[in-house]
Amino acid sequence: MNLVFFDIECANVTKNAAKICAFGYVICDERFNIIKKEDILINPRGKFRLTDRKGDKGIVLPYSYEDFKNYPLFTEVYPYIKSLLEDENNLVFGHSTINDVKYLNLETKRFNLPSFRFRFSDSQLLYMSYKTDFTRQFGLEYIAGALGVEFTPHRAADDAYATMKIVEAMCKARGCGCEELKKDLQMTDGRINDYVIRPPVCNGEKRYHEALRKAKEERAKKRTEYFNYISRKRPARGGLFNGKIFTFSTAIENNLELAKSLADLIYNKGGRYSHRVAQSHYYVTESDDGSQRGNEARKNNLTVTDVTGLKELLNGTAR
Repeated sequence: MNLVFFDIECANVTKNAAKICAFGYVICDERFNIIKKEDILINPRGKFRLTDRKGDKGIVLPYSYEDFKNYPLFTEVYPYIKSLLEDENNLVFGHSTINDVKYLNLETKRFNLPSFRFRFSDSQLLYMSYKTDFTRQFGLEYIAGALGVEFTPHRAADDAYATMKIVEAMCKARGCGCEELKKDLQMTDGRINDYVIRPPVCNGEKRYHEALRKAKEERAKKRTEYFNYISRKRPARGGLFNGKIFTFSTAIENNLELAKSLADLIYNKGGRYSHRVAQSHYYVTESDDGSQRGNEARKNNLTVTDVTGLKELLNGTAR
């Protein structure tokens, strides 16, 4: 069984097209001894308009763009790439592989070619599971830097090599092979077949997102309960803060008991509550609030205070 690590660079990517200009790969044995490393350069038959994965930052590929018109079209290299990725004796890996598989899918459709059909793993997802950190997507350069792997970013074959070194480092740390690593980190391979792509998944990631979903639901439930609570309240007549409107940071709103107790104080002093910063006079937060709501409060020149300051203000003891 051999391991195949691949990476793709595109001249430009849109929603419906990905004009591939480089397919880089590394073939190695199960002990990570390199058998072959190659950059297959491709005439993208289109202009170079380069952005990062998010579509905003411009990137520079380490190639001479003028030379690409002399390289073969995707249709000419497609048979070799297809045989490489579909060989049942190869385990296929990439980094954020789902993007590269989408590019292959778009190119096969563009040139009316049969769909690719292979399974694939993802070093990015494996690393996130390895670190038990699903709060961010770790870029190839970040991980390679952390592991001391030197390579030329965006040279497809070098990106494939860096991907290999990342997987090798995790396998060595766990004292296992690639298949054991995937099993240990509870990864299920992704798959492409008949132009349909199923992304790879890890149980740890699924649990993380399920926990996020439940936490979001719980916050929404608390916010609903809080706004139902204040909708039934009426400001005391003639209170010291009659006509004044207060708003809280999201963190305080999510602390249901605290939010209710502060709302009681506000309404007992004639004030009212609104979640709309633009309508308010006071903004209450417990931290150095860099949130959108906090920034809006400062922009609108609201009086910003913490919980202690609010209580002193309402009780008339503020200095």
